[in-house]
Amino acid sequence: MLSKTLKIEGMTCAACAKAVERASKKLDGVTEASVNFATEKLNVNYDEAKIAFTDIQAAIERAGYKAIVETVTKTLKIEGMTCAACAKAVEKASKKLDGVTEANVNFATEKLTVNYESAKIRVSDIKKAIEKAGYKALEEEVKIDEDKNKKEQEIKNLWNRFIISAVFGVPLLIIAMGPMILEWFNYMLPPVIDPMMHQKGYAIIQLILVTPIIVAGKKYFTVGFKTLFKGSPNMDSLIAIGSSAAVLYSIFSVVQILSGNYGYHLYFESAGVILTLITLGKYLESVAKGKTSEAIKKLMGLAPKTAVVIRNNKEEELPIDEVEVDDVVVVKPGEKFPVDGEVVEGVTSVDESMLTGESIPVEKNVGDKVIGASINKNGSIRYKATRVGKDTALAQIVRLVEEAQGSKAPIAKLADVISGYFVPIVIALALISSLGWFMYGKSGVFSLTIFISVLVIACPCSLGLATPTAIMVGTGKGAEYGVLIKSGTALETAHRIQTIVFDKTGTITEGKPKVTDIVTTGDIKEEYLLQLAASAEKGSEHPLGEAIVKGAEDRGLELKKLELFKAIPGHGIEVMIDNKKILLGNRKLIVESNISLENLEDKSNRLAAEGKTPMYVALENKLIGIVAVADTVKENSRRAIEKLHSMGIEVAMITGDNRKTADAIAKQVGIDRVLAEVLPQDKAKEVKKLQAENKKVAMVGDGINDAPALAQADVGIAIGSGTDVAMESADIVLMKSDLKDVVTAIDLSKKTITNIKQNLFWAFGYNTLGIPVAMGVLYMLGGPLLNPMIAALAMSLSSVSVLTNALRLRGFKPTV
Repeated sequence: MLSKTLKIEGMTCAACAKAVERASKKLDGVTEASVNFATEKLNVNYDEAKIAFTDIQAAIERAGYKAIVETVTKTLKIEGMTCAACAKAVEKASKKLDGVTEANVNFATEKLTVNYESAKIRVSDIKKAIEKAGYKALEEEVKIDEDKNKKEQEIKNLWNRFIISAVFGVPLLIIAMGPMILEWFNYMLPPVIDPMMHQKGYAIIQLILVTPIIVAGKKYFTVGFKTLFKGSPNMDSLIAIGSSAAVLYSIFSVVQILSGNYGYHLYFESAGVILTLITLGKYLESVAKGKTSEAIKKLMGLAPKTAVVIRNNKEEELPIDEVEVDDVVVVKPGEKFPVDGEVVEGVTSVDESMLTGESIPVEKNVGDKVIGASINKNGSIRYKATRVGKDTALAQIVRLVEEAQGSKAPIAKLADVISGYFVPIVIALALISSLGWFMYGKSGVFSLTIFISVLVIACPCSLGLATPTAIMVGTGKGAEYGVLIKSGTALETAHRIQTIVFDKTGTITEGKPKVTDIVTTGDIKEEYLLQLAASAEKGSEHPLGEAIVKGAEDRGLELKKLELFKAIPGHGIEVMIDNKKILLGNRKLIVESNISLENLEDKSNRLAAEGKTPMYVALENKLIGIVAVADTVKENSRRAIEKLHSMGIEVAMITGDNRKTADAIAKQVGIDRVLAEVLPQDKAKEVKKLQAENKKVAMVGDGINDAPALAQADVGIAIGSGTDVAMESADIVLMKSDLKDVVTAIDLSKKTITNIKQNLFWAFGYNTLGIPVAMGVLYMLGGPLLNPMIAALAMSLSSVSVLTNALRLRGFKPTV
């Protein structure tokens, strides 16, 4: 089964999107086809054994649209060619690569122009293939964001079309409507265009003025009638039919007037103003749609274009595409890290706020990982590249956000179904209402007004834009705050969560034990006790031992030299320091060594009840104190859980720890339900049990053993510092290991779904009210008849209002 994303050209409304989906889905071998009208992309899953990709493209083209694979075009300089056969060899080597759609060599200029799918193949792969064929390929120019340029050109073209239409449309409207509105206006008109004196001149001037407007808006007619004749009419079809009816009737009237038959009505101003207003609406819509994907543009713009790499013991500046795994990259203060890697030389602090949202710079030493696109604050360092190209954290984030923006939320299904039938129903209603009024005894002009108004006021665009635009802005805003929502379904489901299950270790807690308490007896000092304990544990690999060593290092204590080290399994260790025997371990070790617990037993029990692990220290068979170690709770865990409670969400904790430790942690942060002593393989079963209580359950975890539970939950939320497996299994990924981002994800989901519902309400409400008004319902009740120009203005503004409402989400800020 293959999955492809195609760019669809020629769509103008939600009905077009439905037509493309329908044309794709009916093909044998296509299992899923989903069009996002806002991004103009089709995600299609198909069985290549049953159907060829070209057949899918052909079916979409037969439906009246163009399906193209999103490709990047590069020009490479080819060295080593001596004849046309060489050029053919380079072409052949390039074309056989999976992901290369076109390759052309110009032997005269020694250049290769190659089109390739950036999601499948990289420039370095193409270069390697050419080198294998016996030639050398050099990069000549930086990749251009063609899609962005296309969008900007489209916006510019729409603006130019609007200006042309307005320049001729305004005089047309004044000439046509002025005399009807203001009586004195007749005296201001030149005699040649005064309808009372020279009706022929009046008619010809209007025909001349409307012609440039029709030429500027010719796309509405070519696309509209093409899709109409192919059986899948769209919004352009409504505009084309309505405007054509007005123009054709007006041309017939002009012919009659020139023949001496006066008294005919002209509708040129309706057609001209309708086309002008709709072009203005389309321009505003394109500008607004461009803003919905600003988050992606910002993310893509974060990565630097070049990198300084050590090659042959020299610093060499290369395009970022040329950086390979294991290359040593040099980054100076103030510069961005070009790719992901691991520090091999130097110390610095790094601003990772653009990816994690964390404003405080993070200290980086040798061995620490750095993220591409983060900023080196102070200190020149060298680091080894570990992830490049499409494997970097930034590239994966961009991919996740793009996939989410291309996905559909279940709430969109109703709008999709209606959009599919919308245009044919509107055409039918326009015909029925106009014929009905004509049969009722109204004039042909009156019926034509009804026909045009119904066609023009209907707006499938607002229905098609209601959901995807809000999802695009919502997921983009989430990425800005380090919350990656991987699909529209996850975004919608998150707002209905009733119970959240948190894994304990590494999620609620830091996942790294720390020294929390030091208890001494007699005149023994805390520093001395910790120094002995840490010196004893220096050679240990036990997590509790490492925590004690780290605790001593943090206090700047110098560790003593060991003279003997003996591990006592299940109990602790015995060591010799300064010719003195030291025992360090649990209660069993002390009791079995016949050492008196003195008055420390009560304190030990209290520490254990708090979820801490007490480690007894004895010097020369005399107990001198306790060092308590615990996995500490993260700073924001309690605040996040309090906020979730205020949102009416039940909070549970799942852990393999014993009940006493689990209860102690739960008490600290205010957990409602504790699931303790759960084996890793049983975590998913516990989530299932909660779902059996008819609850929508979210699971938050960070480890490999959390992956099945993340997949089982209605919404799986992975902590970003966790494993790749956990992140793959999750629906939402939190870039920071901070539980307050769980609140942000749910809050963002609620705000986005509310926004979608508002959009759908206005879109449905607009059409539910607008179409009957255009059909003459108000006129029947003694009110006015809707002018087609007012209908066109209302139609244009409906799409813009939906987009503007979606853009309000850009003001979202986390509440915690």
